[in-house]
This record gives sequence, C-alpha cells and structure tokens, in this order.
Amino acid sequence: MTVAIPAVTRPKTHLAVLVVLGVTHLLNDLMQSLIPAAYPILKDAYALDFVQIGMITMTFQIAGSLLQPAIGMVTDKHPAPYSPVVGMMFTLSGLVSLALADSYAMILVSVALIGIGSSIFHPEATRMARYAAGGRQGLAQGLFQVGGQAGGALGPVFAAVIIVPWGQPSLAWFAALALLAMVLLAWIGGKQREISAAFMALRADSKKAGSIRHAPATIGAALVVLTLLMFTKNAYGESFRSFYTFYLMEKFGLSIPSAQMMLFIFLLASAAGALIGGIVGDRIGRYRIIWISVLGPLPLTLILPHADLFWTGVLTVMINLIMASAFASILIYAIELLPNRIGLIGGLFYGLNFGLGGIAAALLGILADSYGVETVYYICSFLPLAGLLAWFLPKIEEGHS
Repeated sequence: MTVAIPAVTRPKTHLAVLVVLGVTHLLNDLMQSLIPAAYPILKDAYALDFVQIGMITMTFQIAGSLLQPAIGMVTDKHPAPYSPVVGMMFTLSGLVSLALADSYAMILVSVALIGIGSSIFHPEATRMARYAAGGRQGLAQGLFQVGGQAGGALGPVFAAVIIVPWGQPSLAWFAALALLAMVLLAWIGGKQREISAAFMALRADSKKAGSIRHAPATIGAALVVLTLLMFTKNAYGESFRSFYTFYLMEKFGLSIPSAQMMLFIFLLASAAGALIGGIVGDRIGRYRIIWISVLGPLPLTLILPHADLFWTGVLTVMINLIMASAFASILIYAIELLPNRIGLIGGLFYGLNFGLGGIAAALLGILADSYGVETVYYICSFLPLAGLLAWFLPKIEEGHS
C-alpha cells in the first residue's frame, strides 16, 4: 500500500517558475506553429501539392521526435538545466533559414532545424515542471501545456496579420522571440538546483514511507496503449493543424485570413482544454480524464463533416477542448509508471507527439490529394473510436510526487 506523505514534507509549488516555463513553451510552440500557418503561402509560392505539404510536416515532426528520448535518457543521468537554451539556438537558425529559403529542399532543412530545437527543449523543461510542481502535478503540467497550446494557437494569428501581408521573409522577425525565450530559460536554469533539491528530498521521504513500484508487464502494457491512443489523437489533431484552412477555403469559400482565424479559435480551445484537463486530473485522477478525453469527442467528430460553417466552428472548438485535456494526464500517468525517468518519459511522449503527428500528416496528405480534403475529414471522424483501447489501460495507483 502507498503511505501518504505528511503535508509538511511537501515542497512548495514554485508558481513563478511554472508560469515562466509556460511562457517559454508558448514561445517555442508559437515559432513551431508558424510552419503550418505559412502553408497556404508556401503552397502558392512553390506550387506544392498536398503530399509535399504533408512531407514538410513529417520532416519537422520527425526531426522533433527522434532526439527527444535520447536526450531525455542522457539528462536523467546528467541533468542539463541550460540545454533548452541550446535548443532555442537551433530554432532561431531554422526560422531565419526558412525566411530566406528559395527552394523546397531548403524549406525541409529549415523546418528540420526548428524540429531539432524543439526536441532539445522538451525533456529538460518537462523535468523542471515536475520539480517545480510541489504536490500539484496536474496544475504544473496544465500550465506548461497551456503555454504550448496557446503558442500553437497564436501562430495562425501572426500568419494572418504579419506573414500573409509581408510574405515569407517576415518569418525572420520572429527570431526575436527565440532570443527572449533563451533569456527566460537561462533564468529557469539558474533556479533548477534549488528546486530539484527540494523535490529530491520529497522523493527520499516517499521512499522511506513506501515507494510505488509497478510490474514490468504493467508498465509495458500501459506504454503500448498510451502510444496507440497518442497516435489516433494526433492523427485527428494533425488533420486540423495541416489541412483545416484548406478545408474551410474549399468547402465554405473562406479567405486565407478568415481561415487562419478559425484555426486560431480551434487551437485556443486546445490551450483551454490542456489546462482544464491538468487541474481536473488532480481531483478525479488521470485514468478518468484519459477515458473522457479520448472517447468523449466521438459523437461530435461524426457530426462535423455534415455541419455548416457556424456549427463547424462550434464543433471543432468542443472537440479540441475535450481532446486536448488528455495530454497532461497521459504524461503524468506515464511518469507515475517510471518516476525515475522523467526526462525519458518527457522526451518519449513529446517525441511521440511530434513523430506520430508527422506520420499522420504525410498519410493524410496522400489521402487529401487522392480523394479531397473533405473526404479526409469524414475518414478522421471515426478515429476517436480508438479510445476504446483505454479499456486495456492498467488502473494504477497514483503517487504523490
């Protein structure tokens, strides 16, 4: 049995650090989101088809996924609090390169650099969010996630306001955001020693009271189910990030700026869902949140392909609000399984988030070219059925650290 740790042994929740972490996540994901937000411009400028659009997403996502688990494993043994600053250097170089790119090959190289920057940022940032949480892991991951989701939502707005009127070279202006993120991350790195010491003291008390251990079979089964759930969740999400603007323009005749604003509203719902999911998960448990978020959107996704413009906007917000609540709970659930592998789990699941989304984008691009964007959304409407896999997810007892 798990013995509760007395409240006096809990370190405080470092709210200022969590907020700054959320801001850096916002800046990181905002810069990433400029890539799909610029797709309509790049498509026209270089006469790209949907397969090539999907390949850009896959290149970015794969570059952002391959290094993350490896970096997480290294930083689990040798914490590197300033490594996210190095990641931002890659992101900065990728943005400038993308602004100056004059060929499809150069676009691929540029988005790969941005992906590598993200792969370096996430594992150590996830560890710091874990350390700074005190006893409020859901709140911590919710704040961290809401930053990332809000940043992703702002990309289409900046695209509509800046990139559409000023063109591809205006992407270089956003390098200033990378510089700001580097300053903030350097401040966070300086705080890590103090905060990690308090966290490790809590872990030591937890071990004395009775540590939580899980059988290898339980861990393996849970990780397999979570991976499958992540794939279907990200496949549906990528159908919006990569192709939603094209869907709105094709089906409803919207202009590029109007479609980008619809994408912003959709992604803003994702930010709200991430925060709500983390907070509610602290109260009712990760297992219940995962069930609600992966299967709950199914009725709405089935209706969406048949809705008019108004109800398309309403349904997409509701779908993403529910679906986005999953990630913080999935991540904390996985960390509870392997509490000494925070960097690995952070790298693995952010890596999965990137890699699986990239594979999905490439497959959906092929379908869009062959059968049309509307058909893609009809097929994707059945993806939440995979939420039934949560039946096989072991119901673990959650820890307190």
